[in-house]
Amino acid sequence: MAQGLDSQMSPVFGRCPYFVFVDVDMETKEIKNEKSVVNSATMQAGGAGIMSAQLVANEKAEAVISGATGPRAFGVLQQLGIKIFQGVPKTVRENISLFIEGKLKEISAPGPMGLGQGGFGRGMGRRRAGRRRGW
Repeated sequence: MAQGLDSQMSPVFGRCPYFVFVDVDMETKEIKNEKSVVNSATMQAGGAGIMSAQLVANEKAEAVISGATGPRAFGVLQQLGIKIFQGVPKTVRENISLFIEGKLKEISAPGPMGLGQGGFGRGMGRRRAGRRRGW
């Protein structure tokens, strides 16, 4: 899988395979200092969003462009003052260009729990002895 500006943006935040960090000069609209970092949280049994948010914070990011950001990662990023913008299914470079042009929407609420490991309220549930229902 390609890493960097010309790769496709992941549709998820917490379990994306890697992050691309850049410096953006908003005056000249230039992308500088590209750095790809493998997301070590992808294989975690739980808490991938929180670990990913901490990784982003450790890199001193001021903003994140993401497809879907779960509630836990969203909360951590908000507490740290990191803005979250809704990305589009294009390359990382194209998403950054849209950000520079002011065309990406800032996200004010988290998306659903991640697709990776499920969470509270997910799954088939349990059947209780003596009760049968059609759901």
